[in-house]
Amino acid sequence: MAPPKSKKSAAVKKLQTSAANGGRAPGGRPRKATLRSLYSPAEVHEIFRRFSVQRPEPKGELDYVNAFTLLVAVVLSAQATDAGVNKATKALFAAADTPARMLALGEAKVGDYIRTIGLWRNKAKNVIALSKALIDDHAGQVPEERDELVKLPGVGRKTANVVLNVAFGQHTMAVDTHIFRIGNRIGLAPGKTPEQVEQGLLKVIPAEFMRHAHHWLILHGRYVCKARKPDCPACVIADICKSKEKTTGIPAPLVPIAPLEETFPAEA
Repeated sequence: MAPPKSKKSAAVKKLQTSAANGGRAPGGRPRKATLRSLYSPAEVHEIFRRFSVQRPEPKGELDYVNAFTLLVAVVLSAQATDAGVNKATKALFAAADTPARMLALGEAKVGDYIRTIGLWRNKAKNVIALSKALIDDHAGQVPEERDELVKLPGVGRKTANVVLNVAFGQHTMAVDTHIFRIGNRIGLAPGKTPEQVEQGLLKVIPAEFMRHAHHWLILHGRYVCKARKPDCPACVIADICKSKEKTTGIPAPLVPIAPLEETFPAEA
């Protein structure tokens, strides 16, 4: 009688079978790849510690007056630059900084204010529709729950996360093109979709840094880890970074960067 197989030999055989099948599970089904951060908790902590020294109080680049105008600005910023949105909303927010005032302007008038922004017709329609929804369903107030925000016209998960983080201080992660690129390029939170990257970042970033992590990553992606060519000599985490694209392992001097120009409420 043959001796019983040990657990060890069975495990080895399983690995050998998997390798022979090209990483496929029994039956020919491809195994799901596990997307994990390339960094240890200590390395992630150091990355964000440095970002916090570099930009102690990071600010977004969209101008706004209150939670409502922030919501509108983020909706308008889809497929548009922050600078372009700010030019258009300066006069708009001076005329309408509440849902009631925006609704009173009407779709045509809102369109006149934002005509220089891409997709302005559809965006004007959404701004009026979300203003009406806020009045009808939320007493004119911007809700502090993601599930309620994403029900508003023109508001997706990313927009909701920006508003929750910036206006209400919640520990959310709004994954735009910059954050999606960084999550994958340096292996901080690899993912095939923005939501996968979002969940990966929420899992690895220490709670003490979550309040500003969204802005730190966006600004790092916009000015240092750029899409076409990362500026590695200007990177304060070059020695920690595990990207195959990096050109140096010497970090830039860790000194505070002058904050972006503060934005002030428009005159009502």
